Amino acid sequence: MTRLEAGHDRVRPARVRWVLSRIDVRPVTGEVSDEAARLLREHRLRGREYAIDAVLAAVARTARGPVTVLTPDPEDLAPLCGPAVRVLKA
Repeated sequence: MTRLEAGHDRVRPARVRWVLSRIDVRPVTGEVSDEAARLLREHRLRGREYAIDAVLAAVARTARGPVTVLTPDPEDLAPLCGPAVRVLKA
């Protein structure tokens, strides 16, 4: 999901590759999708604007700590991640 969100015209491809080479890339499995759907229901959110955040939160919540997530929208992602995940503005 990060690869998808990072690919836009204002970011140089070499910079994106460098950053991505330093992060833990995880697959979006059925279990991750199910957990993301649960988080959306729990927080009473719906729609595609929250779907990516929910998937990122589901992955972050299952990763071994410490876990830090960088996002341009920490106010949207932090509640989904919970207190065990550090969410910073990118």
